[in-house]
Amino acid sequence: MASSPPPTPQTPPLPPPEALTDVLYRLADPAVPGAQKVNLVESATPDNAAALEKFATALVDGGYAPVTFNATDLAWSDKDPADVVATVNVSSPKRDAPGFSFPMEFKPYQSGWQLSHQTADMLLGFGSPQTATPPMPTP
Repeated sequence: MASSPPPTPQTPPLPPPEALTDVLYRLADPAVPGAQKVNLVESATPDNAAALEKFATALVDGGYAPVTFNATDLAWSDKDPADVVATVNVSSPKRDAPGFSFPMEFKPYQSGWQLSHQTADMLLGFGSPQTATPPMPTP
């Protein structure tokens, strides 16, 4: 009797690009309060709400609003097979605001996705300690 080969593990399908860009659209939306954006970033806390609001403000102030996100080259992460990596192209309809591409990593969260803490740190300056300006010496 011939035995059949053991079943190979099935790789789950990658999420649709829109599942990832939805996270970014919500982060970039100035109408969404920072406190409601905390669950969009891995390990974010209410203390990060102001930084999350600044991202949307910077996009508006920088002339990128309304911003467009397009996720391409989606793949499962080599570091953590549950995570997804993608190249995200960011563009604006404003001619004087050049677009750019940024590699991003997303982590599964509840029934959706979050921006990884590492990506948020690079993109948003998230988690960077705020250094105080040293006082000027008195004469």
